Amino acid sequence: AAVGIGEAHHGTAAYDTATTVTVSGIVTEFRFVNPHVLILWDVKDESGAVQHWSGERSGPNSMARNAGWNRNTLKPGDQVTITGRPAKNGSHTMAISKIVLNGKELTSGGND
Repeated sequence: AAVGIGEAHHGTAAYDTATTVTVSGIVTEFRFVNPHVLILWDVKDESGAVQHWSGERSGPNSMARNAGWNRNTLKPGDQVTITGRPAKNGSHTMAISKIVLNGKELTSGGND
């Protein structure tokens, strides 16, 4: 089960700061909201089964100011490769550090 949104905004305590994972898939939802910008995307595993991933970045004000993001930066259907620190509980959740959108790296802004 994915980490609930209410649980996801308490810093990096829920994430494994010693490990980084990278997964590619298709954006299903992009929430440009407080307290953290949230991206949901679907990833096919080795067997072809779909895994539902979610990840967070800084808040929308920081992302707009530092990286030029807005509510249209990502759209459902976009192809992404996302790197970040995975959830300690093994869920398909991460604190995002890098996003490649349709082959081009997005400016990531700061981490609040």
